[in-house]
Amino acid sequence: MILVVDVGNTNIVLGIYKDSENIAGWRISTDAKKTSDEYSIQFMQLFTQGGLNPKEVKGIIISSVVPNIMHSLEHMIKKSFGINPIVVGPGVKTGINIKYDNPKEVGADRIVNAVAAHDKYKKDLIIIDFGTATTFCALTKEANYLGGCITPGIKIASDALFDRAAKLPRVELETPNSIICKNTISSMQAGIIYGYIGQVEYIVEKIKKEMKDLGCDKPLVVATGGLANLIAKETNAIDKVDSSLTLEGLRIIYEKNKE
Repeated sequence: MILVVDVGNTNIVLGIYKDSENIAGWRISTDAKKTSDEYSIQFMQLFTQGGLNPKEVKGIIISSVVPNIMHSLEHMIKKSFGINPIVVGPGVKTGINIKYDNPKEVGADRIVNAVAAHDKYKKDLIIIDFGTATTFCALTKEANYLGGCITPGIKIASDALFDRAAKLPRVELETPNSIICKNTISSMQAGIIYGYIGQVEYIVEKIKKEMKDLGCDKPLVVATGGLANLIAKETNAIDKVDSSLTLEGLRIIYEKNKE
């Protein structure tokens, strides 16, 4: 078995693979204040809950966009599993040609998504990851990572409205039936969600135009991340939702780099 760990700003997503099959997965809160012992207890409880033996884990790979959590996490893994994890970053083989001005600046999560999407679809791609931030990445069928853009995530946008406007309440991210709303909560939901959909559609359209100028015609638009389904069901700009993209990417990178 291998353990794949994706550390995001809001959540840590864990997956267990056996013979390339995902057999378990969990999502826990990211907390940089936790000690390695606290993470060890949490990880061991998840294994027990899933009826899995941590001693059967033969390899571990981590991608992270939260640097200040890595010391505790890596220490915990070495202590609890007796394994030196592979950490996605410079020097790790991915098979992706990164065309960024400084390739080291590209977030590990974006690289991992690109690896999985290229392996799975083998087409020109636009990859959208709806996380704490929303990232848009352009990838050619030849595995050239062209770049992309980063926007505040829909939850950040929602929280900013609540935090900065004294009379507006915090609302659930649900799609109202109409954009012409007759109460404050529905009005906020419509503005946040339909406004975000409009942003996604415009950015996708602009990326497609630039990719076409580079010889990439009709890229497939793949979305992942916790809020992908919420947006995808309201727009034709997204062709496919693939919730397993990040964990699959980690598994593939592990296979490329295992000793």
